[in-house]
Amino acid sequence: MAQGDRIRVFRLAETRRRIPGPAGEHGIRLLQRGSLDIALSIPVSPKLQAPHAQDELYVIVRGRGVLLHDGNRETVEAGDLVFVAAGADHQLEGLGNDFTLWRVFYGPPGGESPTGETT
Repeated sequence: MAQGDRIRVFRLAETRRRIPGPAGEHGIRLLQRGSLDIALSIPVSPKLQAPHAQDELYVIVRGRGVLLHDGNRETVEAGDLVFVAAGADHQLEGLGNDFTLWRVFYGPPGGESPTGETT
């Protein structure tokens, strides 16, 4: 592995300028390494999603919205960290125009067990 591949800084302002993508994409993948997949997303509301095969983290960096999950509605806003287990139904809605998040997929398909063992 080259030295330049070992450490990277991803700058929010620089990355946001690349969205929308050439085909109108609302997100851009920044890093894929092993099971780790990181993107910056500026989703439109409502953000209809299918359950994901991997565990997922959202780091909300701008704005606020509503996370729908398990029959609950929770407000999420800048500074919040959201964990979504693999296969869990969830949606984002009520997003402002400035809503921005880092999206991180990681781990094996089906997610990690609560004890750290793969399922």
